[in-house]
Amino acid sequence: MQAASRESYRAAVERLEAYVRGAQPQTVVTTADELLAVAGLLRREPRLRRALSDPARPGADRSALLAGMLTGKIGTDALDLVGVLVAGRWSAPSELLEGAERLGVEALLAGAEAAGDLGEVEDELFRFGQLVDGQPQLSNLLTDPIAPVTQRAGLVRDLLTGKARPATVTLVEVALSGFGGRSFHGALTRLVELAAERRDRQVAYVTVAAPLGDDEERRLGDRLSQIYGRQVDVKQNVDPAVLGGVSVQVGADLYDGTVLRRLKETRNALAKR
Repeated sequence: MQAASRESYRAAVERLEAYVRGAQPQTVVTTADELLAVAGLLRREPRLRRALSDPARPGADRSALLAGMLTGKIGTDALDLVGVLVAGRWSAPSELLEGAERLGVEALLAGAEAAGDLGEVEDELFRFGQLVDGQPQLSNLLTDPIAPVTQRAGLVRDLLTGKARPATVTLVEVALSGFGGRSFHGALTRLVELAAERRDRQVAYVTVAAPLGDDEERRLGDRLSQIYGRQVDVKQNVDPAVLGGVSVQVGADLYDGTVLRRLKETRNALAKR
């Protein structure tokens, strides 16, 4: 987002956090669902996105336009939050859509946090991503651009309902819609990171040839926490192809100490002789 859009989004987040502090977890979840429904509306209606982000129209007029469409269709709390959102200045209609999606996600994560489920939601999102990565046929079904999102969302619900928390199921459906313009895998990864950020944590993606033991994972997490100055959640990916060693990615930082990487470097060095 550009500066003006970031400022408008921050104003909506501040209103969201004030609302969350005085609301029951299930009420927050209901509001989150309504916010995501509004984001879906903006995704489907580009003309509406343009009207609600038009800098030539006063913010109060844009809020009134949206309120006229949604009053009685969503709750007053959700209506207040989207009103704050559209009243701000947006650098582009696409950034308003991004802000609406992100606000709905943050509300859903806040509801999970209030219910004491946020850590489990983070883990379930990561594990589902691993499941999809490990099954090419499932991955193809979920990322098929021709298949309607509703059809793919139905498959997700069949796979996860009763096995994962409702917030996890909803967030996977958000990922299917291309959260923030990302691929399905990229959207899932970002949602895992947002869940961690809400708990003031960072995520380390660790690739190993064989699973780390609990003690090894804990020691690695402790060491990374010392380096980054905040708690780090270790997410393991087992890939026998790396042969040995460990690859660790935290944000943009990558440490690749795998045997595979060393073999490639040796092969490249020999090829240059």
